Amino acid sequence: MASITDFAAKFKGGVRSNLFKINITCPGISFVDLDFLATASSLPEQTLGKIEVPFRGRKLQVPGDRTFADWTVTILNDPEFQNRSAMEYWMGRISAWSANYSQYDRNDTNYYGAASISQLDRQQNVIRTYRMHVFPTTVAAITVDHSSNDEVEKFDTTFAVSTMSTDGAGADASSSGTGVDFSASGQIQVGDVTIGINI
Repeated sequence: MASITDFAAKFKGGVRSNLFKINITCPGISFVDLDFLATASSLPEQTLGKIEVPFRGRKLQVPGDRTFADWTVTILNDPEFQNRSAMEYWMGRISAWSANYSQYDRNDTNYYGAASISQLDRQQNVIRTYRMHVFPTTVAAITVDHSSNDEVEKFDTTFAVSTMSTDGAGADASSSGTGVDFSASGQIQVGDVTIGINI
């Protein structure tokens, strides 16, 4: 019979959700102290879609396409508004404030930034890092209120995620920071129907 000591040996103290660090960079845009001021986020979500193929009253489940959910970061507002201004400037370069104009031409993909979120252990070592190519879609409002006491300003920024990779712990990660992409192809024969698969 397993004991609490056996459980402790397997659990190994767990992973703490308040131990993480975030980094965001983009060509021509500067952020300050996000390692300290980015106070909340999430390890990013991804979904592998499915295709249902009916066959004689049953449905064959075929793997679909991988998609990445939007990623949101909560940032404490610094006294010089540097990080909020940087996010607004980034969005303004993609789509101008007063006209339907972009500073990036059709061959320029520098509007993508590089973002990462790293899970830390209790010795502040990186356990696993998610790396993404992103651009901001929303800089959320900051509520101001005369009755708000004992609070500091913070705001959310939401990013669209184009690609993702991982490194660190985990079966699909590598120490090089590139992650691992798995691919497979083939065919499934269902009666008289042949279905091609590329994953």
